[in-house]
Amino acid sequence: MNFSEVVDPTLSGLIISVIFGAVIIFYWFCQKSPPKNESEDHEEKESKVLPTKKPKPQAKLKRSTVPTFTDPLLYTSLKGHGGAVLGLHASINGKYLASCSDDRSVRLWSVKDFGHGNKCVRVNVEYDHAKLVQFSPDSRAFIAGLAIENTVRVFKLGKKDDGVTTTCVPIEGDFPKYTQADLMSIGVGSSASGGSFVMTAYRDTTIHVRNLKGDILNTINSNLGNNNFASVSPCGRFFAACGWTPDVKVWAVEFTKSGDYRDVVRAFELKGHTSSIWSFGFNNDTTRMITVSKDGTWRFYDTDIEYDKSQEPYFLNSGQFEVCGLSPAEHECLVALSPDASVAAVACLNNITVFSTATGDVECNFKEVHSEIITSLIFDIAGRYILSSGDKHIRVIHNILGYKETIRRLQLKLKKEPASSATRERLERQLHEAQKNLAKIQSSSNGK
Repeated sequence: MNFSEVVDPTLSGLIISVIFGAVIIFYWFCQKSPPKNESEDHEEKESKVLPTKKPKPQAKLKRSTVPTFTDPLLYTSLKGHGGAVLGLHASINGKYLASCSDDRSVRLWSVKDFGHGNKCVRVNVEYDHAKLVQFSPDSRAFIAGLAIENTVRVFKLGKKDDGVTTTCVPIEGDFPKYTQADLMSIGVGSSASGGSFVMTAYRDTTIHVRNLKGDILNTINSNLGNNNFASVSPCGRFFAACGWTPDVKVWAVEFTKSGDYRDVVRAFELKGHTSSIWSFGFNNDTTRMITVSKDGTWRFYDTDIEYDKSQEPYFLNSGQFEVCGLSPAEHECLVALSPDASVAAVACLNNITVFSTATGDVECNFKEVHSEIITSLIFDIAGRYILSSGDKHIRVIHNILGYKETIRRLQLKLKKEPASSATRERLERQLHEAQKNLAKIQSSSNGK
């Protein structure tokens, strides 16, 4: 006996109608509540399984509540750029300061006119803007690192017929581009025999040594993990780089007696840090170097050595440091060494600290010097000023510690000299001059 024979036909029809209606209602309900897609379902599962991780707090850039930076030691602020100033460099002859900006210009400032208005020569950077600028050793040209094209352009300096007005024209043809990483540092070096080179360093581990036309003479792999900073020494013989590893590597560019390029050789290394090195600096004759590291220390070295005889740099001094309460373990730092190597300045975010390399004692802390992060920090060639960029303005600050260190050094020398000697007379004149200059700065600072 089958199912149809047991169930009444009317009842059977009713049951079928109920089942059919239930199916329709179920289908309508499903249409109103569409299922989650796979990504939503995956995210929901992840949110249930994985604990939420709080983002690491980042220090915010503190901007001054007053319109402009003021300090008794601020000599002047150079104004003229319409955009952020990205790089600074002082010419070896002591006459010029070059600044580059994202306003598509390089400006040449007369150092002797600091504090007497904003006199400068504007040099246009066509179809790009310069983020780096460096004078040649003879101060007759400068090179600019281009931000968009990621290459280098050479500009030649000259004079108009009046013999006074400075002119500047780009040399035709930019350097060939490197496309694997961003341009980080540039520099120009030279040898006593007349050979010259251009260094271009990139954000990976690549450093190119080029001739003045931009042709690559040698490619160096720094093996630093990544390059944090690179620079050509003021003497023009060396270039160096630092990065993720705890050492600074220094190379020498060698030329023949006729000035032809010969080779790049490893000269020496600066060792002793325990973490990444942010930056380093040379003094004027490359006999001293300073480094600042993520490990929270600075280290000072005697580099007046004969590297070709395998001599190593001599460690002179070190110390812990912060910049206006900011730790180098958390923030990138820039360091500059005065021409006589007696003073170091370190920038972190928009702050600067100044200390003695002999004692490690901090002389000055300058807070919120710029409204943006400091992009460049240097001394002028005479060591009278500390210069920084970070917004549209260039700060020129008296290097008062430089005068104090000069006085201290001369007083120590005088103690060793006999009562009457030509050397003693010369030292006494220098001491008197340094004391007079210091008193003049202190007097003008107290009046502000």
